[in-house]
Amino acid sequence: MCEEHITAETGLTVAEHQARTVANFLELTGLWAGLSDADSPFMPVLQAAPGDADGYLACARLYEDAGVRLAGFPLVGVGTVCRIQDTALIGRVARALQPLDLALHWFGIKLTGLPGIWPPDEAADSLTSFDSMAWSYDARRGALLPGCKGHKNCANCPAAARRWHGRVMASAAALERRGWQGELFTPAGDCEWTAR
Repeated sequence: MCEEHITAETGLTVAEHQARTVANFLELTGLWAGLSDADSPFMPVLQAAPGDADGYLACARLYEDAGVRLAGFPLVGVGTVCRIQDTALIGRVARALQPLDLALHWFGIKLTGLPGIWPPDEAADSLTSFDSMAWSYDARRGALLPGCKGHKNCANCPAAARRWHGRVMASAAALERRGWQGELFTPAGDCEWTAR
């Protein structure tokens, strides 16, 4: 992770965090190759300072320079986004990564962040998958869902997961119905969303 409070704690620069992320990936995939003939379960992850689109591209270049062809992976993770997801910065990061044509998995995206990475058209898909602890967080603190028995909360409950999935799909459908709207003060040609 490359958030400021994390780099302050480690005493390392963002560039050092990125280099270590790539080195860890190379080490893990190398170890895996010696242990199993199965495909490696490890996903390369792009990291940068929150909202630094050029930083994510620099991290992608580190992988490519190390001989890792990111486009060949079923998923490439995008980290350090949880604190920028409901801002225009996440859209800028998504747009910067689109030309790389990668299947992106966004870590820690809540429903408020979904509009920022939702693809404005099929040619510019910037979202393959995402995860969030939000559903588990809500379910852990809320009352048991109707019909749930045998657990003290619904943090790991299939019924709560299905309910959250329904909310995500409803949000996606709402985005599709209404089209996308650009930021009010974004210069022409650098629009966050294009209307359908």
